[in-house]
Amino acid sequence: MYEFTYTTQASRVVFGAGSMNLIQQEVATLGARRALILCTPEQKAQAEVVSSLLGPSSAGVFDGAQMHVPIENARRAREHAKSVGADCAVAVGGGSTIGLGKAIALESSLPIIAIPTTYAGSEMTPIYGITEGGLKKTGRDAKVIPKTVLYDPELTIGLPVRLSIVSGLNAIAHAAEGLYAKDGNPVMSLMAEEGIRSLANGLRGVKENGKDKAARGECLYGAWLCGMVLGNVGMALHHKLCHTLGGTFNLPHAETHAIVLPHALAYNSTVADDAMERIARALSVKSAPDGLYELNEELGVPRGLREIGLNESDLDRACEVALANPYWNPRPIEQKPLRALLQRAWEGARPAA
Repeated sequence: MYEFTYTTQASRVVFGAGSMNLIQQEVATLGARRALILCTPEQKAQAEVVSSLLGPSSAGVFDGAQMHVPIENARRAREHAKSVGADCAVAVGGGSTIGLGKAIALESSLPIIAIPTTYAGSEMTPIYGITEGGLKKTGRDAKVIPKTVLYDPELTIGLPVRLSIVSGLNAIAHAAEGLYAKDGNPVMSLMAEEGIRSLANGLRGVKENGKDKAARGECLYGAWLCGMVLGNVGMALHHKLCHTLGGTFNLPHAETHAIVLPHALAYNSTVADDAMERIARALSVKSAPDGLYELNEELGVPRGLREIGLNESDLDRACEVALANPYWNPRPIEQKPLRALLQRAWEGARPAA
Protein backbone atom coordinates (compact mmCIF):
# COMPACT_ATOMS: atom_id res chain seq x y z
CA MET A 1 0.00 0.00 0.00
CA TYR A 2 1.36 3.42 -0.99
CA GLU A 3 2.05 6.14 1.56
CA PHE A 4 3.61 9.30 0.20
CA THR A 5 3.43 13.06 -0.21
CA TYR A 6 3.83 14.56 -3.67
CA THR A 7 4.12 18.34 -4.10
CA THR A 8 4.08 19.70 -7.64
CA GLN A 9 6.40 22.53 -8.62
CA ALA A 10 4.93 24.81 -11.26
CA SER A 11 7.12 25.20 -14.35
CA ARG A 12 6.30 25.41 -18.03
CA VAL A 13 8.37 23.06 -20.22
CA VAL A 14 8.58 23.39 -24.00
CA PHE A 15 10.54 20.52 -25.56
CA GLY A 16 11.55 20.08 -29.19
CA ALA A 17 14.11 20.82 -31.89
CA GLY A 18 14.07 24.52 -32.67
CA SER A 19 12.18 25.46 -29.50
CA MET A 20 14.70 28.25 -28.87
CA ASN A 21 12.97 30.12 -31.71
CA LEU A 22 9.88 30.43 -29.51
CA ILE A 23 11.65 32.65 -26.99
CA GLN A 24 9.84 35.87 -27.93
CA GLN A 25 6.38 34.40 -27.41
CA GLU A 26 7.48 32.71 -24.16
CA VAL A 27 8.68 36.06 -22.80
CA ALA A 28 5.32 37.54 -23.77
CA THR A 29 3.49 34.64 -22.09
CA LEU A 30 5.18 35.63 -18.83
CA GLY A 31 3.83 39.12 -19.28
CA ALA A 32 7.35 40.49 -19.64
CA ARG A 33 8.54 43.13 -22.12
CA ARG A 34 12.33 43.32 -21.77
CA ALA A 35 14.48 40.24 -21.26
CA LEU A 36 18.14 40.27 -20.24
CA ILE A 37 20.04 37.30 -21.64
CA LEU A 38 22.54 35.65 -19.28
CA CYS A 39 25.50 33.52 -20.38
CA THR A 40 29.18 32.76 -19.81
CA PRO A 41 31.79 34.54 -21.95
CA GLU A 42 32.22 31.30 -23.93
CA GLN A 43 28.54 31.19 -24.90
CA LYS A 44 28.11 34.84 -25.82
CA ALA A 45 27.58 34.04 -29.51
CA GLN A 46 24.70 31.72 -28.65
CA ALA A 47 23.22 34.35 -26.34
CA GLU A 48 23.47 36.95 -29.10
CA VAL A 49 21.33 34.69 -31.30
CA VAL A 50 18.68 34.61 -28.56
CA SER A 51 18.92 38.39 -28.27
CA SER A 52 18.31 38.77 -32.01
CA LEU A 53 15.29 36.45 -31.81
CA LEU A 54 13.84 38.72 -29.11
CA GLY A 55 14.29 41.84 -31.23
CA PRO A 56 13.00 44.94 -29.41
CA SER A 57 12.14 42.74 -26.38
CA SER A 58 15.86 42.20 -25.72
CA ALA A 59 17.54 44.17 -22.95
CA GLY A 60 20.94 42.96 -24.16
CA VAL A 61 23.40 40.27 -23.05
CA PHE A 62 25.16 39.89 -19.70
CA ASP A 63 28.01 37.46 -20.36
CA GLY A 64 29.50 37.38 -16.85
CA ALA A 65 28.17 34.05 -15.53
CA GLN A 66 30.84 32.19 -13.54
CA MET A 67 31.23 28.80 -11.89
CA HIS A 68 29.91 28.52 -8.32
CA VAL A 69 28.09 31.89 -8.65
CA PRO A 70 30.24 34.38 -6.68
CA ILE A 71 27.89 36.66 -4.73
CA GLU A 72 29.60 39.78 -6.09
CA ASN A 73 28.84 38.64 -9.61
CA ALA A 74 25.21 37.89 -8.77
CA ARG A 75 24.81 41.39 -7.33
CA ARG A 76 26.44 42.92 -10.40
CA ALA A 77 24.03 41.02 -12.66
CA ARG A 78 21.02 42.16 -10.62
CA GLU A 79 22.17 45.78 -10.79
CA HIS A 80 22.75 45.49 -14.53
CA ALA A 81 19.26 44.04 -15.04
CA LYS A 82 17.81 46.97 -13.11
CA SER A 83 19.85 49.53 -15.06
CA VAL A 84 18.62 48.25 -18.46
CA GLY A 85 14.99 47.99 -17.34
CA ALA A 86 14.76 44.20 -17.63
CA ASP A 87 11.62 42.60 -16.25
CA CYS A 88 12.78 39.00 -16.86
CA ALA A 89 16.00 37.11 -17.53
CA VAL A 90 16.83 34.35 -20.00
CA ALA A 91 19.61 31.98 -18.88
CA VAL A 92 21.29 30.28 -21.86
CA GLY A 93 23.81 27.58 -20.95
CA GLY A 94 24.64 25.06 -18.25
CA GLY A 95 24.79 25.03 -14.47
CA SER A 96 26.85 28.23 -14.10
CA THR A 97 24.46 30.39 -16.11
CA ILE A 98 21.29 28.86 -14.72
CA GLY A 99 22.82 29.23 -11.25
CA LEU A 100 23.28 32.96 -11.91
CA GLY A 101 19.65 33.20 -12.98
CA LYS A 102 18.60 31.51 -9.74
CA ALA A 103 20.70 33.91 -7.69
CA ILE A 104 18.99 36.85 -9.38
CA ALA A 105 15.54 35.33 -8.77
CA LEU A 106 16.36 34.64 -5.12
CA GLU A 107 16.61 38.31 -4.19
CA SER A 108 14.38 39.95 -6.78
CA SER A 109 11.03 39.49 -8.45
CA LEU A 110 12.59 38.82 -11.86
CA PRO A 111 11.15 35.66 -13.48
CA ILE A 112 13.67 33.38 -15.19
CA ILE A 113 13.43 31.48 -18.48
CA ALA A 114 16.05 28.73 -18.88
CA ILE A 115 17.46 27.42 -22.15
CA PRO A 116 19.78 24.58 -21.01
CA THR A 117 22.63 23.45 -23.27
CA THR A 118 23.94 20.60 -21.06
CA TYR A 119 22.44 17.65 -19.17
CA ALA A 120 22.97 19.10 -15.67
CA GLY A 121 19.26 19.30 -14.80
CA SER A 122 19.66 22.37 -12.56
CA GLU A 123 16.83 24.11 -14.37
CA MET A 124 14.28 21.74 -12.81
CA THR A 125 15.34 22.11 -9.18
CA PRO A 126 14.75 24.62 -6.36
CA ILE A 127 18.40 24.14 -5.34
CA TYR A 128 20.71 27.15 -5.57
CA GLY A 129 24.34 27.78 -4.67
CA ILE A 130 26.14 31.06 -4.03
CA THR A 131 29.81 31.51 -3.11
CA GLU A 132 30.71 34.20 -0.58
CA GLY A 133 34.07 34.68 1.10
CA GLY A 134 35.41 31.53 -0.56
CA LEU A 135 32.61 29.34 0.86
CA LYS A 136 29.81 27.97 -1.29
CA LYS A 137 26.43 27.96 0.42
CA THR A 138 23.52 25.99 -0.96
CA GLY A 139 19.83 26.14 -0.23
CA ARG A 140 16.37 25.35 -1.54
CA ASP A 141 13.72 27.90 -2.45
CA ALA A 142 10.83 27.40 -4.86
CA LYS A 143 11.13 30.93 -6.22
CA VAL A 144 14.46 30.18 -7.94
CA ILE A 145 12.87 27.57 -10.23
CA PRO A 146 12.70 28.95 -13.79
CA LYS A 147 9.14 29.81 -14.81
CA THR A 148 9.72 28.38 -18.29
CA VAL A 149 12.30 25.94 -19.68
CA LEU A 150 12.94 25.60 -23.41
CA TYR A 151 14.59 22.25 -24.19
CA ASP A 152 16.10 22.38 -27.67
CA PRO A 153 18.19 19.26 -28.50
CA GLU A 154 19.86 21.12 -31.36
CA LEU A 155 21.64 23.35 -28.83
CA THR A 156 23.43 20.34 -27.30
CA ILE A 157 24.98 19.09 -30.53
CA GLY A 158 28.09 21.19 -29.88
CA LEU A 159 28.57 19.71 -26.40
CA PRO A 160 31.77 17.59 -26.60
CA VAL A 161 31.08 13.85 -26.60
CA ARG A 162 33.15 13.11 -23.48
CA LEU A 163 31.51 15.94 -21.55
CA SER A 164 28.10 14.76 -22.78
CA ILE A 165 28.76 11.25 -21.48
CA VAL A 166 29.92 12.18 -17.97
CA SER A 167 27.22 14.86 -17.69
CA GLY A 168 24.58 12.29 -18.67
CA LEU A 169 25.89 9.69 -16.22
CA ASN A 170 25.79 12.33 -13.48
CA ALA A 171 22.11 12.88 -14.32
CA ILE A 172 21.48 9.12 -14.15
CA ALA A 173 22.87 9.21 -10.59
CA HIS A 174 20.14 11.70 -9.61
CA ALA A 175 17.45 9.32 -10.82
CA ALA A 176 19.04 6.19 -9.36
CA GLU A 177 19.23 7.63 -5.85
CA GLY A 178 15.78 9.12 -6.20
CA LEU A 179 14.43 5.57 -6.50
CA TYR A 180 15.28 4.80 -2.86
CA ALA A 181 14.87 8.32 -1.45
CA LYS A 182 13.30 8.70 1.99
CA ASP A 183 10.74 11.11 0.53
CA GLY A 184 10.27 9.26 -2.76
CA ASN A 185 6.92 8.67 -4.43
CA PRO A 186 5.51 6.66 -7.37
CA VAL A 187 5.49 9.65 -9.74
CA MET A 188 9.19 10.30 -9.23
CA SER A 189 9.94 6.58 -9.57
CA LEU A 190 8.29 6.53 -12.99
CA MET A 191 10.30 9.57 -14.08
CA ALA A 192 13.53 8.13 -12.68
CA GLU A 193 13.21 4.81 -14.51
CA GLU A 194 12.30 6.48 -17.81
CA GLY A 195 15.10 9.04 -17.36
CA ILE A 196 17.72 6.31 -16.85
CA ARG A 197 16.46 4.38 -19.88
CA SER A 198 16.46 7.44 -22.14
CA LEU A 199 19.90 8.66 -21.07
CA ALA A 200 21.54 5.24 -21.36
CA ASN A 201 20.19 4.78 -24.88
CA GLY A 202 20.91 8.35 -25.90
CA LEU A 203 24.48 8.33 -24.59
CA ARG A 204 25.25 5.22 -26.62
CA GLY A 205 24.03 7.06 -29.72
CA VAL A 206 26.03 10.19 -28.90
CA LYS A 207 29.19 8.11 -28.47
CA GLU A 208 28.67 6.70 -31.96
CA ASN A 209 27.85 10.08 -33.51
CA GLY A 210 27.95 13.29 -31.51
CA LYS A 211 25.78 15.05 -34.12
CA ASP A 212 22.95 12.48 -34.01
CA LYS A 213 19.90 14.67 -33.32
CA ALA A 214 17.72 11.75 -32.24
CA ALA A 215 20.32 10.61 -29.70
CA ARG A 216 20.77 14.18 -28.45
CA GLY A 217 17.01 14.42 -28.03
CA GLU A 218 16.92 11.19 -26.00
CA CYS A 219 19.66 12.51 -23.74
CA LEU A 220 17.99 15.86 -23.16
CA TYR A 221 14.64 14.20 -22.49
CA GLY A 222 16.31 11.89 -19.97
CA ALA A 223 18.16 14.81 -18.37
CA TRP A 224 14.86 16.66 -17.91
CA LEU A 225 13.31 13.66 -16.15
CA CYS A 226 16.37 13.12 -13.95
CA GLY A 227 16.42 16.82 -13.09
CA MET A 228 12.77 16.56 -12.03
CA VAL A 229 13.71 13.74 -9.66
CA LEU A 230 16.63 15.72 -8.19
CA GLY A 231 14.36 18.70 -7.64
CA ASN A 232 11.64 16.76 -5.83
CA VAL A 233 13.28 14.14 -3.60
CA GLY A 234 16.37 13.82 -1.44
CA MET A 235 19.66 12.11 -2.25
CA ALA A 236 21.67 9.64 -0.14
CA LEU A 237 25.04 7.83 0.10
CA HIS A 238 26.18 8.32 -3.47
CA HIS A 239 25.80 12.09 -3.51
CA LYS A 240 27.30 12.44 -0.05
CA LEU A 241 30.39 10.51 -1.10
CA CYS A 242 30.77 12.44 -4.34
CA HIS A 243 30.52 15.81 -2.60
CA THR A 244 33.06 14.60 -0.02
CA LEU A 245 35.48 13.45 -2.72
CA GLY A 246 35.00 16.47 -4.94
CA GLY A 247 35.09 19.08 -2.18
CA THR A 248 37.94 17.60 -0.15
CA PHE A 249 40.19 16.34 -2.94
CA ASN A 250 39.13 18.59 -5.84
CA LEU A 251 38.10 15.74 -8.11
CA PRO A 252 36.10 16.42 -11.30
CA HIS A 253 32.40 16.45 -10.41
CA ALA A 254 30.76 14.44 -13.20
CA GLU A 255 33.49 11.78 -13.51
CA THR A 256 33.40 11.20 -9.75
CA HIS A 257 29.63 10.63 -9.87
CA ALA A 258 29.96 8.18 -12.76
CA ILE A 259 32.70 6.11 -11.07
CA VAL A 260 31.13 5.96 -7.60
CA LEU A 261 27.52 5.24 -8.61
CA PRO A 262 27.79 1.48 -9.30
CA HIS A 263 29.53 0.98 -5.94
CA ALA A 264 27.01 3.06 -4.00
CA LEU A 265 24.17 1.09 -5.58
CA ALA A 266 25.88 -2.18 -4.63
CA TYR A 267 26.15 -0.92 -1.04
CA ASN A 268 22.40 -0.27 -0.93
CA SER A 269 21.31 -3.20 -3.08
CA THR A 270 20.39 -5.47 -0.16
CA VAL A 271 17.83 -2.98 1.21
CA ALA A 272 16.45 -1.39 -1.97
CA ASP A 273 15.04 -4.25 -4.04
CA ASP A 274 12.48 -2.20 -5.96
CA ALA A 275 15.01 0.48 -6.89
CA MET A 276 17.51 -2.11 -8.14
CA GLU A 277 14.81 -3.84 -10.17
CA ARG A 278 13.75 -0.58 -11.81
CA ILE A 279 17.34 0.44 -12.65
CA ALA A 280 18.12 -3.00 -14.07
CA ARG A 281 14.93 -2.92 -16.15
CA ALA A 282 15.80 0.55 -17.49
CA LEU A 283 19.24 -0.73 -18.56
CA SER A 284 17.93 -4.12 -19.80
CA VAL A 285 20.32 -5.98 -17.49
CA LYS A 286 20.02 -8.38 -14.55
CA SER A 287 22.03 -6.39 -11.99
CA ALA A 288 21.77 -2.61 -11.52
CA PRO A 289 25.30 -2.10 -10.08
CA ASP A 290 26.91 -4.36 -12.70
CA GLY A 291 24.80 -2.80 -15.46
CA LEU A 292 25.99 0.72 -14.64
CA TYR A 293 29.59 -0.44 -14.24
CA GLU A 294 29.41 -2.01 -17.71
CA LEU A 295 27.72 1.08 -19.17
CA ASN A 296 30.64 3.16 -17.89
CA GLU A 297 33.05 0.76 -19.60
CA GLU A 298 31.06 0.84 -22.83
CA LEU A 299 31.05 4.64 -22.86
CA GLY A 300 34.77 4.92 -22.08
CA VAL A 301 34.49 6.45 -18.62
CA PRO A 302 37.53 6.04 -16.30
CA ARG A 303 37.13 2.89 -14.19
CA GLY A 304 38.61 4.05 -10.92
CA LEU A 305 39.09 7.14 -8.81
CA ARG A 306 42.85 6.74 -9.12
CA GLU A 307 42.51 7.59 -12.82
CA ILE A 308 41.06 11.02 -12.02
CA GLY A 309 43.61 12.09 -9.42
CA LEU A 310 42.77 10.48 -6.06
CA ASN A 311 45.70 8.94 -4.17
CA GLU A 312 45.21 5.64 -2.34
CA SER A 313 46.55 7.34 0.78
CA ASP A 314 43.51 9.66 0.65
CA LEU A 315 40.95 6.87 1.08
CA ASP A 316 41.07 6.72 4.89
CA ARG A 317 40.58 10.48 5.05
CA ALA A 318 37.67 10.29 2.58
CA CYS A 319 36.03 7.64 4.72
CA GLU A 320 36.48 9.73 7.88
CA VAL A 321 34.97 12.84 6.29
CA ALA A 322 32.00 10.89 4.95
CA LEU A 323 31.33 9.36 8.38
CA ALA A 324 31.74 12.65 10.23
CA ASN A 325 28.52 14.20 8.94
CA PRO A 326 25.48 11.97 9.53
CA TYR A 327 22.92 11.76 6.72
CA TRP A 328 20.06 9.52 5.72
CA ASN A 329 20.67 6.38 3.64
CA PRO A 330 18.50 3.25 3.29
CA ARG A 331 21.34 1.16 4.72
CA PRO A 332 23.26 2.41 7.78
CA ILE A 333 26.63 3.97 6.93
CA GLU A 334 29.31 1.86 8.60
CA GLN A 335 33.07 2.32 8.54
CA LYS A 336 34.25 -1.08 7.32
CA PRO A 337 31.88 -1.57 4.35
CA LEU A 338 32.20 2.12 3.42
CA ARG A 339 36.00 1.86 3.37
CA ALA A 340 35.72 -1.27 1.22
CA LEU A 341 33.41 0.60 -1.19
CA LEU A 342 35.94 3.41 -1.55
CA GLN A 343 38.77 0.94 -2.13
CA ARG A 344 36.91 -0.79 -4.96
CA ALA A 345 35.91 2.55 -6.49
CA TRP A 346 39.54 3.68 -6.34
CA GLU A 347 40.82 0.48 -7.95
CA GLY A 348 38.12 0.42 -10.60
CA ALA A 349 37.06 -3.08 -9.54
CA ARG A 350 33.57 -4.46 -10.10
CA PRO A 351 31.02 -3.33 -7.50
CA ALA A 352 30.32 -5.73 -4.62
CA ALA A 353 27.41 -5.70 -2.16
